[in-house]
Amino acid sequence: MTKKPAAAQTSDALEPATFREKVEAGQFVVTVEVDPPHGLSPKRALEGAKLLQEAGVDGLNVGDSPTAKVRMSPLAMSVLLQREVGADIIMHYTTRDRNAMAIHSDMVGAHVLGVRNILCLRGDPPSVGGYTDIVGVWDISAVGLIRFLKLANDGVDFAGKSIGRKASFFVGGAANLNANPIEPELRLMRRKVEAGANFFMTQNVFDEKVLERFLDGAAKFKRPAMVGVLPLANSRHAEFLHKEVPGMYLPDDVRDRMRKAGDERGLAEGKAMARDFIALCRDKAAGVYLVPSFGRYDVIADLIADVK
Repeated sequence: MTKKPAAAQTSDALEPATFREKVEAGQFVVTVEVDPPHGLSPKRALEGAKLLQEAGVDGLNVGDSPTAKVRMSPLAMSVLLQREVGADIIMHYTTRDRNAMAIHSDMVGAHVLGVRNILCLRGDPPSVGGYTDIVGVWDISAVGLIRFLKLANDGVDFAGKSIGRKASFFVGGAANLNANPIEPELRLMRRKVEAGANFFMTQNVFDEKVLERFLDGAAKFKRPAMVGVLPLANSRHAEFLHKEVPGMYLPDDVRDRMRKAGDERGLAEGKAMARDFIALCRDKAAGVYLVPSFGRYDVIADLIADVK
């Protein structure tokens, strides 16, 4: 076997390898949401994650019971994906379901188990998922969770007690770029930056003007932002997202394109629009956060291949 020159070995050693290293180096990153299962079998999620890993994804986003529909613990799923797939994880974590003590326990556990990228979220109310008899906790806010992790990175817990050494969390905040007006959302982003956010991940966006308005307003915070991109499956899917999902906005021209595509060409049209939006984000954002529609990881893997 031919040995690499010393210079080449040094170059390889310095090449950013993790999600955090790539973001901090200014590389355009691609992450994908892999939701934990509702039931006892993670097989489908693991198969999808393996396909994404082979396609060259930079990180896997693990949801925390998104839209308030109960799923496997995000920490358990994150560790499983690390072990079985070797993936770099961005674990979503909501303050909806836990008090400050439970959050401390989970975050210490996550750090010890190697889960260091945390996206801090408030979480949808349980009623959104149909759980009308369950009450959300919200002992602290999403901003409070960011501050909590910043304290851990300084070596103390939320009560100021030492945790033995400084943690190394890479702390993310969510941003709703579809908010209208955008100013209150930008004020919330400022609070998250001041609390210690290192990066942002946005809601899915389908409107170029909305994206540009957001990026222009967020530029002053000097934090990398990964933009949410969701390939549409058909017209019914587009209408449901626009009318029923909080924080989603699909402009008329996007919905018209999906209607004209019909069921036969709907998936291809949605994929084409996602591809165009990824290209747009490459010139304007730090990366994209792709969300599979109906578990179609194959569609996402194709999009990753186009980017890479």
